[in-house]
Amino acid sequence: MYMDDVFLTGTDQQEIAQLKVFLHEQFKIKHLGQLYYFLGLEVLYKRDGAIIFQMKFVLNLFKEYNCLDHNPCSSPLDPIVKLKARESTILRDLTHYRKLVGKLNFLTNTRLDIAYNVQHLSQFMQEPTEPYLKASFHLLRYLKNNHTLGIFMSKDADHTVKAYCDSDWAACPDFRRSITGHLVLIDNSPIS
Repeated sequence: MYMDDVFLTGTDQQEIAQLKVFLHEQFKIKHLGQLYYFLGLEVLYKRDGAIIFQMKFVLNLFKEYNCLDHNPCSSPLDPIVKLKARESTILRDLTHYRKLVGKLNFLTNTRLDIAYNVQHLSQFMQEPTEPYLKASFHLLRYLKNNHTLGIFMSKDADHTVKAYCDSDWAACPDFRRSITGHLVLIDNSPIS
């Protein structure tokens, strides 16, 4: 749900129909058909489920940050570069970096492969420097490898919840803090 836009999903079509009748009685809703685009999320339906992706959003990022002619790269962050707090002068325009990282954060809804990297870049929002900005553009170049990737939501009846987590155990060079990550799946569909 966003403002006055709502999409309903589920496996019980009768329950969805009853909910639509109830909502219509309360708010006079209009059914717009099957969902294909909602708040930057695109949906492609397949026989065995749906793929949710953000290709248009990624292409708009490339245009907005003038990356259309940049060469793609194979890793989300440069494996040689180790970002540290206060390692050079703070950027003059902080909003440029913050806006880009915020947009990359929105992209993690469907691009789980960049979630760790965006979280890492988010640690430097208060005092971003040139190396952080360069790292965020490196991440944009990584997205050029395949800007159509997304997540697959299966129609399978199996609703087994699986969760995985990992930590880098005190790898932060500034504070020796650990960075952890997690993945939660229902069947084989990622939900968090």
